[in-house]
Amino acid sequence: MTLNVRQIAAVLRNRTAVSTIEFALVLPVFMILGMYGAEIAWMNASALEASQVAVALADNASRLGQTDNSGVTPTITGADIVSVLTGAIEEGKNIGLNGDGRVILSSLETHAVTGKQYVHWQHCMGSLKKDSAHGKPDLTGSALSAIASGLAIGKTKITAPAGSAVMVAEVWYKHKGLFGTMFIQPITMHEESAVIVRDNRNLTTGISNSNPSTNC
Repeated sequence: MTLNVRQIAAVLRNRTAVSTIEFALVLPVFMILGMYGAEIAWMNASALEASQVAVALADNASRLGQTDNSGVTPTITGADIVSVLTGAIEEGKNIGLNGDGRVILSSLETHAVTGKQYVHWQHCMGSLKKDSAHGKPDLTGSALSAIASGLAIGKTKITAPAGSAVMVAEVWYKHKGLFGTMFIQPITMHEESAVIVRDNRNLTTGISNSNPSTNC
């Protein structure tokens, strides 16, 4: 069918359903923008959750032994370590921390002989295969150790006072997008926190009755 000039002009003047057509054109754009915003919000929420888990883990570990009223300087046990690590994993369940993450707890101390900073012990929990950013425990307290003068968290160098310890918590988390890889690729987040122990603690033996399930 061939339209004449008058019919074509009538079609061009017709404004029926213009708003519907405009809405159909811009809807995909607004949907994409909304999905992208949700993706960024979820990523920020995951980072905040991982950071809060690190802070809570370091704080809880620093309080171990506070309820010991025996009059003897308390020694941290393997059961104590399992308890705080399990609590951290439970706190991070909203982001699937047990399956997609790893929590690491290290004890930064001053070596009794060399006077250098060293990691006395270290325990982990979670399925993600990640090591501590600060290395494995080095009982020699070597001056050649990367943390001999202190352990760096961001731009801050942490040192443990003689006769005490600093609980260093790390959270590794592999963040996955709400919409797969449409907007972002999987990102591995790393959050840290450090808290000095609150009370006297027997540091000589490290961990008594250590639980092999939390070995890193």
